[in-house]
Amino acid sequence: MKTISDAPARLLRIRGLVQGVGYRNAMHLEAIRLGLDGWVRNRSDGSVEALAAGSVPALDQLVAWARRGPPAARVAEVSWEAVEPPTETGFRREATL
Repeated sequence: MKTISDAPARLLRIRGLVQGVGYRNAMHLEAIRLGLDGWVRNRSDGSVEALAAGSVPALDQLVAWARRGPPAARVAEVSWEAVEPPTETGFRREATL
């Protein structure tokens, strides 16, 4: 049986006009829709950061969504790196770091 520790994971950083436009809440809903585990949070530098784990197709879909974001967002850049998956299941919003 596959566990969360076996799932591929990505740490995403999204830059642009991505705070104050509902980006974090919209990504939270999109990640849940895709069945991903992890979290999303605003960063004090104005970017949004997310850790997502799950199937590669779902992760690819989240990265594609991150490049668009919600209607009011103006995404300038999305970068990601492969990382260790989160230890908790489910996808949540976290406080600003």
